[in-house]
Amino acid sequence: MCGIAGIFDLNGARDVDRAALKRMTDALAHRGPDGEGFYFAPGVGLGHRRLAIIDKEGGAQPFHAQSGGVLTYNGEIYNYEKLAQRLKHKIALKTRSDTEVLAEGLSLEGADYLQNLRGMFAFGFYEPGAHSLTLARDRLGERPLYYAETNDGFLMFASEIGALAASGLIDLSLDPRAAADYFFYGYVPDPKAIWRGVLKLPPAHWVRFERGKTPRLERYWRPVFANGGALAYDEAAELLRAQIDDAVKAQMISDVPMGAFLSGGVDSASILSSMAQAQGAVTACTIDFDGDDDESAAARAVAKKFAAVHYEDEANADSTALIDRVAAAMGEPFADASALPSYQVAEIARRHVTVALTGDGGDEIFAGYRRYPFFLGEERTRRIIPPPFRAALFGPLGALYPKLDWAPRPLRAKTTFQALAQSSAQGYAAAVAINLPSRMEAILNPDFTRMLGGYRPSSLIAEAMDASDAEDPLSRAQYADLMTWLPGRMLVKVDRTSMAHGLEARPPLLDHRIVEWAGALPPDYKLKHGTGKRILKDAFASRLGADHIARKKRGFAPPIREWMRRERNNPALRLNASQHWRESGLFSERAVDAMIRDFRSGRAECAQELWSVIMFDAFLRTARGG
Repeated sequence: MCGIAGIFDLNGARDVDRAALKRMTDALAHRGPDGEGFYFAPGVGLGHRRLAIIDKEGGAQPFHAQSGGVLTYNGEIYNYEKLAQRLKHKIALKTRSDTEVLAEGLSLEGADYLQNLRGMFAFGFYEPGAHSLTLARDRLGERPLYYAETNDGFLMFASEIGALAASGLIDLSLDPRAAADYFFYGYVPDPKAIWRGVLKLPPAHWVRFERGKTPRLERYWRPVFANGGALAYDEAAELLRAQIDDAVKAQMISDVPMGAFLSGGVDSASILSSMAQAQGAVTACTIDFDGDDDESAAARAVAKKFAAVHYEDEANADSTALIDRVAAAMGEPFADASALPSYQVAEIARRHVTVALTGDGGDEIFAGYRRYPFFLGEERTRRIIPPPFRAALFGPLGALYPKLDWAPRPLRAKTTFQALAQSSAQGYAAAVAINLPSRMEAILNPDFTRMLGGYRPSSLIAEAMDASDAEDPLSRAQYADLMTWLPGRMLVKVDRTSMAHGLEARPPLLDHRIVEWAGALPPDYKLKHGTGKRILKDAFASRLGADHIARKKRGFAPPIREWMRRERNNPALRLNASQHWRESGLFSERAVDAMIRDFRSGRAECAQELWSVIMFDAFLRTARGG
């Protein structure tokens, strides 16, 4: 894995600011601790920080293609050896790196070459003859790519938003709608970014910049959810296991130590079993946590079953001291508290391996989230009761019912009542929202709310659902997650927390062939009788054992509610001494102070909303050097 950066003159061939590009690449040193490189020509500068994984001697970047073009690239192309065989009929390759295969393929075939790639990637490709720059990102959004235009007509791009900020060439003022998205979802969804004028290139897109022309942005792939006349269930389960085995084998290419993240869950255990099938001797890394969520015993049993070299390390369950480090790594405000233990997992795993395979993607692809059966239940109610009656009945109930975050799930009905009063898309948006909108509205500055001009973050889910070709509600919800939740939250967390330590994380379940195949499955192959990931569990039951498959799903989030009610090391009390959130203009100081008092006294249950303010404050502190 690597860090990439570049500056491109949109208007001519002016000299680029070399010092600014150096600051950008320096800000990405954690992504590429093994070296750096630069390319400069009239009107363009490309930078690269390298984490050497394949062909450590021959894959240095920026890479000059023999057939024209210069590439700065972050990622892994898992089928590069097969693609190299095709290229050898046209050109004599000089290295055994995927970088050269990508550079030469783009030079010969242009953006059409993206269809051939099996892997994760983000890159900038400069063609001197046309003085054009193409940026592209992988299908699911595993690798990040930000870009922005300066006031004097230069385009800048980088793997992380912090690198753009380090250039000193962009305006660090908040984008109000991006901030509103954060306070709803707990992250900033693509294509927005938290700084005004900065964009993320959406997954499965490429954009071409050429002097004097309007940029051309195109989507080259889209997940399809349509029943494609699937195989009989048992046959499909066997085929799924074979496909995962194939994806894992393809992703085990590496010239450096490799292992797997191993929790007690089905996803990571399945990946480890496939690694054992492909290679025999495997390495697994497990983190022990104190408390009910510790799954180390289950992970230990799986490691023993597959004779893995198993490293177990203790994580600090009280990781409030990590808040600023994690905020700095994320680069944008990020309120998913599981980023803290994820940061620790990556830090500890890096002691043993440089590449780690993960189980990420299983919940999105095979319907493993608990919100899916609840959403389907709501949909059944929506079909029975006409909208006006639902709004009249459930609207008041949702307003009056308390938000019992601490209570058993059957008693946490507030969001369900609110969702039933709304449309299908609005209801699902409420299910994925990290905060209760009414709570956030109570502490946000009215001037900020007016600035939004009626913009509603929930509209992103509606747009995603409307763009889906699926008819059944489960597939529509999964499609929305693939467009928003997966690239904006889950994969951002994996990328930033792993790359903060120079660790490359690879999720085989997000192989696009598996995603395409799973999308064609009937919904009940994935979710039936309230049980998600049905076909994935059945596919690996013979390897993992019935007891492991039947284990209850565990969380991976720290106890923020308990942290914010204690006397010492209380993250909520950081807000009392901080001026960053107060000076942002986004909050009502009096309302936030009152929320802290009410929560600590037990009069209110608003831990997640307070955590969102805490992480926003930490983002401001770290992003602006406070």
